[in-house]
Amino acid sequence: MTSPASDRALPPLFLAGFTTAFGAHGVAAVLGSESSDIGLSILGLGLILALYDVAEVIFKPVFGSLSDRIGTKPVIVGGLVAFVLASCVAVVHPTPLLFAVARLGQGIAASAFSPASSASVARLAGPKQLGRYFGRYGAWKSVGYVLGPLIGVAIAHWWSIAAVFGTMAAVGAIAAVWVVVGMPALPVVPRPRYTVADLIRQTTDRGFLVPTMILATSTGVLGVAVGFLPYLATQLDLPALVGPAAVAVLALGSIFAQPRVGALHDAGRLAARRGSTVGLAVAAACVVLIAVAPHAATLFIAAAGLGIAIGTVTPLAFSHLASVTPEERMGRTMGNAEMGRELGDAGGPLLVGGVAAVAALPVGLGVLGGVTAVSALLAWAGLRDRARDQAPPN
Repeated sequence: MTSPASDRALPPLFLAGFTTAFGAHGVAAVLGSESSDIGLSILGLGLILALYDVAEVIFKPVFGSLSDRIGTKPVIVGGLVAFVLASCVAVVHPTPLLFAVARLGQGIAASAFSPASSASVARLAGPKQLGRYFGRYGAWKSVGYVLGPLIGVAIAHWWSIAAVFGTMAAVGAIAAVWVVVGMPALPVVPRPRYTVADLIRQTTDRGFLVPTMILATSTGVLGVAVGFLPYLATQLDLPALVGPAAVAVLALGSIFAQPRVGALHDAGRLAARRGSTVGLAVAAACVVLIAVAPHAATLFIAAAGLGIAIGTVTPLAFSHLASVTPEERMGRTMGNAEMGRELGDAGGPLLVGGVAAVAALPVGLGVLGGVTAVSALLAWAGLRDRARDQAPPN
């Protein structure tokens, strides 16, 4: 059970989680809505938006491993300071080129403090409260996902795009100071020397591979929902606010579900195996629903179901990962798992869009539903109850 000191140490990490989500989605929404005003072509917009995710895919495993070697707190603080500096680049001289530089810098910085924050949550929470605190951490990230675009667009409308980056710099600075003051320096855990064979065995062990597959699948579904729910609303000639409202319902469902699912998991009332399987099955059904019966009502039903499903799967998968990972390589494990999420975030929309380009959007959504259903079966077959979890051999 966490101590009162640990309870005080975790909220700064929740703000760090909010910061990475706000940075990813707040800027994306603003640049998308203001691209013509700042002279960005469609290709240029796509490249700038991709820089953040590309940086995360490349650098999250690197900084996760670094946090195992030097401690999580220096990596978190350093990443947040770098995030502030990268944001200030676009404040000082807001041009498309420097927007790209700032976006790349923000992505590299988030690659440092995001997996290190996840590893710190795992170590501070302790084995008996992993679900509860990963649920809260995920909920704060979801707040960043849903409020980030709204805050960013509002600030850009009333002030400027530079002010959006300035706001992100301020949020990052507050988070950095709070981590310095409120989070204890977790000791570096001595670790044995690993051979290449050890590393391959650890990353292919089902205790790592299955939860990471679950996270990648659920994040891919989330990416598709955020992008294609508004598109479907437009195709159905619904009012302009219907699409964003459906996305907001999804986000609120996830925010509501994550802490509660985590608490149920810690109490022994919801195993990761059963919860992940049911969550992915519900997500698959919701995707198929909007593929075969697109309608205003089904958009909102599917959005609510997807939010609860993703909010169920995410804390369970992270809790399972943390429970089977030795502390000396928690950072590397979280970095690799978050890299898997980023690949899912990019792969889901690419899969649906690619199939839709040669067939039709309902077919693309149906394929995604099938992939998600297969992931549900793999979750049932591959996950073990926590009572029988064993850490992969060192």
